[in-house]
Amino acid sequence: MVEHDTDSDRKAAERQEERRDMLRAIEKEAGEVADWLGKDRLDPRVLAAMGRVPRHRFVPLLEESAAYENRPLPIGARQTISQPFIVAVMSDQAEVTPGAKVLEVGTGSGYQAAVLADLGAEVYSLEVVPSLAAEAAERLARLGYDRVHCREGDGADGWPEAAPFDAILVTAAARGVPPALVEQLAPGGRLIIPVEEKTGRGPAHWFLPAQTLLRIEKAADGSIHERTLFPVAFVPLTKPRERPQGR
Repeated sequence: MVEHDTDSDRKAAERQEERRDMLRAIEKEAGEVADWLGKDRLDPRVLAAMGRVPRHRFVPLLEESAAYENRPLPIGARQTISQPFIVAVMSDQAEVTPGAKVLEVGTGSGYQAAVLADLGAEVYSLEVVPSLAAEAAERLARLGYDRVHCREGDGADGWPEAAPFDAILVTAAARGVPPALVEQLAPGGRLIIPVEEKTGRGPAHWFLPAQTLLRIEKAADGSIHERTLFPVAFVPLTKPRERPQGR
């Protein structure tokens, strides 16, 4: 029993050091895109939340050893858990405060939702892949994130019966900004979304998609203000009929 406890303590200490390394990597990358973000530091509350949420619980067992590396990881069904830096930036730009109502489009494994809940938000999260939706709901409940409400659905439609939202985060690249999401944004709310842009032609004269992370804010008078942050790379936002089959 003593040996088992020693092993557990050692593993816990390793996890803590891995989390600190992850936070240092996030802060370093935030400094590199400071001009795009308009600031050189992310909200300390966001970094603290990411230091608390156990990312290794949101990745497949085979990926646990890489859970705190600053990169995306596969989670099945041709989907990924986002790079920690991207999770941090999106959470920072959403300006989540305790008690805020937040919509997440693309639950994935549930990690981004857990970070938002740790920040004190009431989170409504949509996932188009049935297997991921069910697994994420079970995982979040098991880990005690009772402020996260999950369901399977088309993210482009939003969650109208729960609207309006103080913030909306889309964790997959859309071909354009879905009108329903803008409509469901509360006055003063922020929509953070990666959007595909056609920027060039490939060797077969195909347009090559690039992606840009946008911050869209709805003013008190209902007017919309959009700001481009920086280039990103997300899996595409799909509709139910396009969803991947299996894992």
